[in-house]
Amino acid sequence: MAKYGKWIGGGLGWAFGGPIGGIVGFLIGSVYDSSSKVKQNSRITRQGDFAVSLLVISSVVMKANQKIKKSELDYVKGFLVTNFGEEKAKEALLMLREILQKDVPVEDVCRQLRVNMDIASRLQLMHYLFGIANADGFVDKNEVATIERIAKLMGIREQDFMSVKNMFVKDHDASYKILEISKDASDEEVKKAYRRMAVKYHPDKVAHLGEDVQKAAKEKFQKVVDAYDNIKKERGML
Repeated sequence: MAKYGKWIGGGLGWAFGGPIGGIVGFLIGSVYDSSSKVKQNSRITRQGDFAVSLLVISSVVMKANQKIKKSELDYVKGFLVTNFGEEKAKEALLMLREILQKDVPVEDVCRQLRVNMDIASRLQLMHYLFGIANADGFVDKNEVATIERIAKLMGIREQDFMSVKNMFVKDHDASYKILEISKDASDEEVKKAYRRMAVKYHPDKVAHLGEDVQKAAKEKFQKVVDAYDNIKKERGML
């Protein structure tokens, strides 16, 4: 476990069980024996759970086009360094490179995430996955299809998926889709939608995952603010 000790050594609960635990156990060996301090039955999503889940599910999106792009690795590295520091990021990248060599049981992994991860954390994970796909400046149909499949398997509503998607892939009336409303919504409905989405995507919703992930959530929150500002400008709303 020493090789990845600083990365997954503390704060892990349910991620040590199920298919995710199996993948991590394959990488570090005897994971259950070397993690006696971990409450393996806990279903609370901790910072370590989110981080390990992020690595596992990242590999699925990165392999969507049958080719691992340098831009994607650079994006993941940048995210890890910014949010977890140089030392932990180095260990995480070593883990990711090994996970990329494995066939991840996508349905089983997503089922574990759906059961154990709250909706705010799952939405943050979706935002991160689109960030990987967009690392080269273009999200292609295979990447969108892969992320959409992950979203469905994780129990994310179609409206929520479309909201996050339109933060990266601008469909027609993207600002409205980010707020989960149609273009014919009244000004009052627009205001109510913004208030609802601001609560849903507020960084405090993932405060339990640590300050690092909370900082990353601010980007997603800002997209909601920008969408609302665009609509107000378009309509001349006060």
